[in-house]
Amino acid sequence: MENENLSDFLKVAYKYNKIKNIEEAFKEFPVEEEWHKGEVENLLNEDAQNYYIDYNIGDIVFVKEYTYSDGKTGKNHLFVIIDKDNTAVPIENFGMLISSNLNKLKFNSNKLLQKDNVNNLHKDSIVKTDVLYKIRNEQILFSIGKVDDEKIEEYKKSFYELLQNENE
Repeated sequence: MENENLSDFLKVAYKYNKIKNIEEAFKEFPVEEEWHKGEVENLLNEDAQNYYIDYNIGDIVFVKEYTYSDGKTGKNHLFVIIDKDNTAVPIENFGMLISSNLNKLKFNSNKLLQKDNVNNLHKDSIVKTDVLYKIRNEQILFSIGKVDDEKIEEYKKSFYELLQNENE
């Protein structure tokens, strides 16, 4: 998937096979283990906002359910948009999974994301930085908040460091 219009970050992620389909995120981090249990009504409140058609880097998005290969339905999950491929039609977003399972902080690939009034998380969470997930706009129900550029750069740096350690 060599495309000269992709960002350097996405080129590296593709080169090292670190971009996965969204279904894999749901298998590794089951929503049943998340505080919201994959239910939209558990996440939204009276000030719900940010229903976008186009999403930006740093947006925290709620990705809707999908069908597993065995026919079972998976539920919704949170991701932070790390990069975009604007050359693809439809536009593809690339995100890192957000999980409220703080026990997984013991892994170097997971970074703490504390809840605040900008990201609108209900609980302190982790961002899984070792892989990117391909997310189409139609898979996104809405955005709940935002992560600042500094955090996005921290997640990318972690991604690069993990790649370097794997390939030494």
